[in-house]
Amino acid sequence: MEYNLADLFESVVDAVPDREALIFADIPGTGAERRLSYAELDAAANRIAHHLLDAGIAPGEHLGLHLYNGVEYLQTVLGCLKARIVPVNVNYRYVEEELVYLYRDADLVALVFDAEFTGRVAAALPRCAGLRHLLRVGAAPADAPDLPAVPFAQAEAGGSPLRGFAARSADDQFIIYTGGTTGMPKGVMWRQEDLFFSGLGGGAPTGEPVTRPEELAERVAAGGDGITFFPAPPLMHGTSTLTAFIAFNFGQRVVLHRKFVPEEVLRTIEKERVSSVSLVGDAMLRPLVDALAGPLKGTDLSALFSVSSSGAIMSETVRAQFAELAPGVLLLNNFGSSESGFNGTATQDSGPGNGFRLRVNDRTTVVDPVTYEPVGPGEPGRIAQRGHVPLGYYNDPGKTAETFFRRGGERWVLLGDMATVDEDGVVTVLGRGSQCINTGGEKVYPEEVEQALKSHPDVYDALVAGVPDARWGSQVAAVVQPRAGAAEPSLTALQAHCRARLAGYKIPRRLVIAPEIQRSPSGKADYRWARAVVTAAAEESAKAPPSAP
Repeated sequence: MEYNLADLFESVVDAVPDREALIFADIPGTGAERRLSYAELDAAANRIAHHLLDAGIAPGEHLGLHLYNGVEYLQTVLGCLKARIVPVNVNYRYVEEELVYLYRDADLVALVFDAEFTGRVAAALPRCAGLRHLLRVGAAPADAPDLPAVPFAQAEAGGSPLRGFAARSADDQFIIYTGGTTGMPKGVMWRQEDLFFSGLGGGAPTGEPVTRPEELAERVAAGGDGITFFPAPPLMHGTSTLTAFIAFNFGQRVVLHRKFVPEEVLRTIEKERVSSVSLVGDAMLRPLVDALAGPLKGTDLSALFSVSSSGAIMSETVRAQFAELAPGVLLLNNFGSSESGFNGTATQDSGPGNGFRLRVNDRTTVVDPVTYEPVGPGEPGRIAQRGHVPLGYYNDPGKTAETFFRRGGERWVLLGDMATVDEDGVVTVLGRGSQCINTGGEKVYPEEVEQALKSHPDVYDALVAGVPDARWGSQVAAVVQPRAGAAEPSLTALQAHCRARLAGYKIPRRLVIAPEIQRSPSGKADYRWARAVVTAAAEESAKAPPSAP
C-alpha cells in the first residue's frame, strides 16, 4: 500500500464503516439535509467512479468540478481518486471567457456542474473540443440551453457500489487551480503522496505524521469519535477540500453548507456540536460576529474548540470581538498556499505593530529569490518550502521554472510572499511581492495597512492598492466599506487613526468609499479589482477642474 488518497480513505472506511462521515446541513426549509456514514459515502463514490470509467474517462484524464458545496462535490472527488481520474476545481464565479480558458488549459475531458451554471457551460462548450462528458447536478432551469448532460442522480444509480478498481499509486495526481484575481489561473500539480504530507499533515496536522500507510487506519480504529469539522468556504478553493480530507483521515465528521450564510452557519455549529470551523479572514469572521452580537445572540458554541483561517488574516480587532462573544474558542491564523500546503500558524503577538508573525514547520524557510540561499536574520526574502512540494504548474513550463527549483538534492517551491526571519526562526510575512507598493523607495505591503484600517470602528472592510504618482512613484490608496449604520469615515480621520499604528509613508493618501468590498467567494482579497477602483478614482480626480480660490 502506498500513500494514495483513495487507498487511505478506503482503509478508514474499513476501520469505521458505520461512523457518520458527511452531513450536508443546508439552509432549513430546503429539504437538502443528507447524512452519510463512511460506508455510504464510499459506496456513493464507487458508483460515480464506475460511471466515469464506463463512460470512457481513462485514468490520468482530467475532470472539472464546477459545483457549489454539497455531497456531490466530495463524492466526485473521491470517485475520481478511486478511478485514478484527476480532479480539477473550477471557480463557479467564472464567466464564459474565464471558463473557456480554464476548461482548455486544464485539458478537461469531463465536467460535473451544478444545474444553475447550465447557461455558462453551454456558452463555453463549443470552444472546448476536448470536453466530451457532462454530468449535471440538479434539474436544469426551464429556460436553460439544451446540453448533452447526464443527470448526476442517474449516473449514481447506474454505477456499481462496489470497489473493484485497478491498483493505484502515490504518483497519481491531484490538481488545484489557483489565482485569477491577479492573473490567469494556474493548475498546481500534486503527487498524492506529497499532498498527503504537505496539505494533510501526514494524517496528523497537529501531531506526528504516520510512518506507514496502514498506520492511518490503525489510529482511527484505536481513537474515538465526536470531532466535527466545518469547512465554511467553497470547496472549489483547495483549503476547504483539504480540510474535509483531514477530517476523513481522522475518521471524523464533516459538515457542509451549500453557501456561506452567517446565521445558518451558527445554527449548524450549535445543532451539530461543531468542534472546528475553517474560514477565510474577516470577510467570514466579521459577519459571524455581527450575527452573534445581534439576531443569534446566545447561540450555544460550547462544543466549538477552534476557528482557523487561511488565505486571509483574521484581524486583531475582529478576533477580539469574537473572543468576547465566544470566550475560550481558539482563533488561529494559518499560513499556506495551493503550492505549499500548510506552512505555519501565527504567533500570539502577531498583529499591528509586530506584523504577521509565524511559527513555521521545519521544511519552510526564507530565501534570497535569486540565489535561493537562506537569508540572514532581518533580511527580506521570499518564503520557500522543500521536500513534499508540487511537480509544477500544469501546461506552464515558464511559471514552473520561475517558482520551483532544486537545491541540496531536494525539490523546493518559491512562494510569492516576501518575509523576514529572526534569530529564533520566527517568520514575519510582509505580503505578496506582486502587491507591494513602492512609494518614494519605501515598500508598503497592503495587508499591514488593511489591518490598521479595519481596526477603526466605522470600517467594516478594506483593501489597499497603489496608484501612480509623479513624485513618489506610487501612492497608497484605500478602498473602504463603512460599517452599516456608521458615519462614512473621512480620509483625514482614517489617516489620524493609522498614524498611531503605522509609519508615515504607509498612511493612505487616497480614499475611495465603496458600498461593498469585492472578494472571491471564499473571502480572499481581489487586488485587481481594488487597483482598478483606486486608479479610476485618481483619474477622475485629475480631470476635475481646480476649485475656485
